[in-house]
Amino acid sequence: MADHAARTHLATHEVTNQPLLGGDHDLLAEDIALRETLAREAPAWVATRLAPLAREAGRDTWQAIADEANRHPPELRLFDRHGRRLDEVHYTEAYHRLMHLACDGGWQAVAWEHEGNGGHQAHIAALYLLTQVEPGFCCPITMTHAAYPVLRHDNAILETWGPRLRANDYDPRALPANAKRAATFGMAMTEKQGGSDVRRNTTHATRQPDGSVRLTGHKWFCSAPMSDAFLTLAQDDAGLGCFLVPRFRPDGERNGIQLQRLKDKCGNRANASAEIEYADAWAHPIGEPGRGVATILEMVQQTRLDAATAPAGMMRQATLEAWRHVQGREAFGRRLADQPLMRRVIADLALETEASLALCLRTARAFDGATNDDHERALARLLPALAKFWHNKRSSAFMAEAMECLGGIGYVEEAPLARLYREAPVNSIWEGSGNVMCLDVMRVLARHPESIAALRQELALARGAHPDFDRALEVLERRLKATPDVLEAQARWLTQRLAQCLQAALLLRHAPAAVGETFCAARLGEEASPLFGVLPSHAPLDAILERIAP
Repeated sequence: MADHAARTHLATHEVTNQPLLGGDHDLLAEDIALRETLAREAPAWVATRLAPLAREAGRDTWQAIADEANRHPPELRLFDRHGRRLDEVHYTEAYHRLMHLACDGGWQAVAWEHEGNGGHQAHIAALYLLTQVEPGFCCPITMTHAAYPVLRHDNAILETWGPRLRANDYDPRALPANAKRAATFGMAMTEKQGGSDVRRNTTHATRQPDGSVRLTGHKWFCSAPMSDAFLTLAQDDAGLGCFLVPRFRPDGERNGIQLQRLKDKCGNRANASAEIEYADAWAHPIGEPGRGVATILEMVQQTRLDAATAPAGMMRQATLEAWRHVQGREAFGRRLADQPLMRRVIADLALETEASLALCLRTARAFDGATNDDHERALARLLPALAKFWHNKRSSAFMAEAMECLGGIGYVEEAPLARLYREAPVNSIWEGSGNVMCLDVMRVLARHPESIAALRQELALARGAHPDFDRALEVLERRLKATPDVLEAQARWLTQRLAQCLQAALLLRHAPAAVGETFCAARLGEEASPLFGVLPSHAPLDAILERIAP
């Protein structure tokens, strides 16, 4: 019996030809493109402030924490044991640790602490790093950040909520605002019958003698339903208005925000999304009556840039996973990292990552400059829609390609690529799907000619740097002269090409020639392909791959 037991525990094989797992990394020190872009676009204090976050976020333990937050998603708790309504969302401790990672550093508020002086660039760079830890929890960080410009429409609201939004702290407890130092914000706009067409919303606002409002209606998607307050849209006598709905009424009682269910989503598992019912919910009007869409668009512009940045962070994480794997794995007698086809795929992923990061941080600089510069203000109106559309259209195919670089290991849940693949579509849907982004671009072109003029100026700065770029600009200019109905029909091509041309211009002007010229040939040239890994035969792969990580 003893011999039999010994035999059953004998190892049947050795584990060889597998890359080493884990290890701590400095997400700023190891990201050449991020360091270069920050040095170019942002004040020096931004990189200095980001450095501790980059070291902490690169610790290997955070990947285990992120995995736990996804494996044990939020739970809805409607009632306490005595039958009183709670309408609360319960999270694992892993989720709360992720929230502390962001909020304790003030990354949800840094844009407003340093507005006009790199604040938006700091926020976007931090989001790019935090996404590499776990994309899901970044939703409430984005919402809290983006709520601030809407709060400034009302001094009383700003006085109450502003300091709590800006606090370098995170407090998940369900308590009235006056009992908390820090607060988070959510958003609830979407209804079943309208979706992106929010003017069809039916949630109704009834004015009270004291100036407050009571809301009655249903919201199909409520982002971050555990938040301390929500910005929402509802109809009243003046039309569609914007309202702030706190979790607790001014008298300290729970507000009439009833959580109907949590969405069972394809990805984004660590974050909760809910259907909610406003049951005579106390609310405070914010902004001009009947101008709710215009008011909340100030928030949406912010969230759209964040939704353009998340895929850039995910691309960076996926590229690193793929590159480290192929460096430690052999097939057919050679390291995968030395094989020509694999090198082309990884290099192409690296190009896309650099281009996306460059566009995100250039857009963030436009946000920072919009307060006192007409050119930057014009760019800030257009660039978020371009970046959000294109980065997210590339993201799903990107994650699939990176997953394939790992083979079967990439498809299992132990690898972060499976999680990233499921996460990829959500930022394309949030804050306006692809068609909505394209229609927004068309509206900007029609109503704000200064925005397309500003973009032309940016593109002209790289004219003459590469023949494929110059030819792409010529075609673009011809297409822009089309009639409005033809422009709308071609809106997807136009939005894609505007984004790609600006990415190319940024890389031609600021990245090494190996990056900028190869990007132009692969994205704008006659042999451009929708597939990753189709690069010119003469592409300087070594120079591109060396930039992925030291």
